[in-house]
Amino acid sequence: MKTVFLRREDVKRRWIELDASGQVLGKLAVKAANLLMGKERPTFTPAVDTGDFVIVTNAKGVRVTGKKETNKVYFQHTQYVGSWVKEPLSGMRQRKPENVIYLAVKRMLPKNTMGEHMLKRLKIYAGGEHPHAAQQPEKQSVPQKARKAK
Repeated sequence: MKTVFLRREDVKRRWIELDASGQVLGKLAVKAANLLMGKERPTFTPAVDTGDFVIVTNAKGVRVTGKKETNKVYFQHTQYVGSWVKEPLSGMRQRKPENVIYLAVKRMLPKNTMGEHMLKRLKIYAGGEHPHAAQQPEKQSVPQKARKAK
């Protein structure tokens, strides 16, 4: 049995659409990151960007578990001394719901130039409509963990 390593020219990218309404943020971000990296393909090659294009719709409908809605805080530095801007998840969700998913996926990708190229293939929309109908994206679902009956 031989190991096959893909070259950049041999990669055929697909367009995949994920619906975020009612999905848990972490599980959705893991699915999107794996698709962007190409880890769900049998021809995954670590040193080659083999991932697909990912479209995430209904970003405003994503849910979080526990007390993350009030306790999770996003930090940003303004480049002035002692100047941190803090924003809770609830505020970020009202102001820019796409950014919540974007940051979750970005932090799961490699921290190098290949990760930057992967992130450019992520398209996130707050509503259910997107302008990528011409690419004929295939819809996939995020697997949900089965809950135990109490």
